[in-house]
Amino acid sequence: MNITPILAFVYDRKHKATSKRESTVELRITYRRKCKYMSTGVRLLPRHWHNGQVTNRPDARELNDVLASVMSNTRRIISDMMDEGLLSIEEIPHRMERALANRRSFLDFCRERAKVRAYGMSKDTGKRYERFLKFMEDYGKIIYFSDITDAAVIQLDEALKDKGMKNYSKWQNYHRILNSFILDAIDEGYVQRNPYKWVRIVKDKDTGIMKHLTEEELRLIETSVMPTASLERVRDLFVFQTYTCLSYTDLMAFDADAVGAEDKVYTSTRGKTKQEFTFYLCAKARNILRKYGGRLPAISNEKYNEYLKVVAQTAKVDKPITSHWARHTGATMLLNKGVDMEVIAKILGHASTRQTRNTYARMLDSTVADAMKEYERKLG
Repeated sequence: MNITPILAFVYDRKHKATSKRESTVELRITYRRKCKYMSTGVRLLPRHWHNGQVTNRPDARELNDVLASVMSNTRRIISDMMDEGLLSIEEIPHRMERALANRRSFLDFCRERAKVRAYGMSKDTGKRYERFLKFMEDYGKIIYFSDITDAAVIQLDEALKDKGMKNYSKWQNYHRILNSFILDAIDEGYVQRNPYKWVRIVKDKDTGIMKHLTEEELRLIETSVMPTASLERVRDLFVFQTYTCLSYTDLMAFDADAVGAEDKVYTSTRGKTKQEFTFYLCAKARNILRKYGGRLPAISNEKYNEYLKVVAQTAKVDKPITSHWARHTGATMLLNKGVDMEVIAKILGHASTRQTRNTYARMLDSTVADAMKEYERKLG
């Protein structure tokens, strides 16, 4: 007597879905008291799944068609295997692989590729991919490979613009990452055409040159009394960061034991680029380090930036400072004091002075202009 496998769709089998977190619809194959699960590539929020069907979504009909196709193809493969007398529950997914490939979720593909691309990189890189994937899941308009169109990229750009994002941020945090995943999909044969080849996304770089404090503003930050110990620690970290030009990642990785006992020189490798950097630990930085017993306070980048807004407000500095402002402020002060560009590049961990010049060229022009105006004033 032949026993036919029982097929049924199962949603959120591992119970990981939340009101804002999608989960996968799987096809369950039951045969001779064994079960096998296959992903359908369809991911949904709980409110979009009812009585074994996709509902309450604009694309519900299309997604239900996808599921119907998966069910139909699986039944056809099972029928073929039964005719061959080779029915095996373990073999069904292998036979389905090609049929499912065209229905594979692009977001699932991105998640897989993100793990590969983030491997061996800094934690910040991994978090950037996580933020991108979370945004794309919530955005919900680029889910399948068929969604990768010129119009979809333009619509995404408009949505990011509506969020108030600047061109450089849009490109660095969203378009650039999406483009990299599309290129991967093209390499694997899932996509034939890259919209970014045709759609012009403005990505002019905001060099961040305006994101620095003046020396007077820095002094206000340094000398203001903070109302809580937590804010004082955050303030001290910012000041230390300014006088060392460290990025947030390298600030958190700072090892006081690596500071030269005699020359007070610190040399390390940037977590982000693996580029070597070197700087002299000046007295103000040493005082802060001494205050905390040689071990700087640790804080997440998100909390650090959040508290810095309060620090600035307390010091009556009307600027939306973040951790990166410290690095820019330190480099700008060095530049204004006439420190050679080669030296600044080494302190910042830039691969060449060209990178440093590209970042601070406008400030250099401003410094020259201010010096000439002062010269003109003195001439009378």
